Amino acid sequence: MTDHNYVHRLAAGASGKPILFVLHGTGGDESQFFDFGRRLLPEATIVSPRGDIAEFGAARFFKRTGEGIYDMADLARATEKMAAFVTALATEHGATDILGLGFSNGANILANVLIEKGLFDASVLMHPLIPFQPKANPGLSGRKILITAGERDPISPVPVTRALADYFEAQSASVKTEWHAGGHEIRQSEIDAIHGFFDQYR
Repeated sequence: MTDHNYVHRLAAGASGKPILFVLHGTGGDESQFFDFGRRLLPEATIVSPRGDIAEFGAARFFKRTGEGIYDMADLARATEKMAAFVTALATEHGATDILGLGFSNGANILANVLIEKGLFDASVLMHPLIPFQPKANPGLSGRKILITAGERDPISPVPVTRALADYFEAQSASVKTEWHAGGHEIRQSEIDAIHGFFDQYR
């Protein structure tokens, strides 16, 4: 049997509301963005899974062989697992829309689910790194995506971030970007942009 389950936190929302999946960065856990998600969309169902891979004790959603070098077979495994997890919970809670928010490693698994499956109606990718050329996916047409990033981010370099935004635009997704002058940290301008991005789902 395929394992579709993650250790996770869940707060069930009101009927007829969206479901929001919040995905932590490397070394985070299911509590990292859970409360933020609840404040962001108080009536939505909030789900926060913990990555099922341990890298020197730090939780991640898929394996890597070095900084910025992904184990592509494990990324494929993780993408299938996350897609099944999201689909099952969205169906169970009768969600009107499937929303995602991920930071760093969480943004990377969210981005790859988008690339492979579409699935999410609106997604926030905070400091993502997709260091390969994604395949075309016509199913991304009309999907809403916000990418937030730092102009001096050593982990998610500017050219790679811009290439990802260009890819989503080439798939006819609706893409917004929010840059700050710093590195891999989350700044207030990103938080403000996220609130504005999800306004229509409140």
